[in-house]
Amino acid sequence: MNDSGDIKGKLTFAVTLMVSATLCFSVLVMVVALVAGLWFDNIDNSEIFKLISPAFQTIIGGFIGLLAGVKLSNADDTEPPCRGNKQ
Repeated sequence: MNDSGDIKGKLTFAVTLMVSATLCFSVLVMVVALVAGLWFDNIDNSEIFKLISPAFQTIIGGFIGLLAGVKLSNADDTEPPCRGNKQ
């Protein structure tokens, strides 16, 4: 049968891949919106920056935190020292 560590590793890889792809797509869309705001004369730059700046920071920070959490929790497979043999 499948080892539970193998399933956990595959699931972690799949989640990390999906989060990374979503992060890349989000950054690409925001960069396109910023470039459109800079090059097109009929778009007000100040409104574009006011709308995209907080969203950009939130999305980037959230996804980086999620990726770090997945990687850190994956490295912490050892049993905690407080769970010793009870006698």
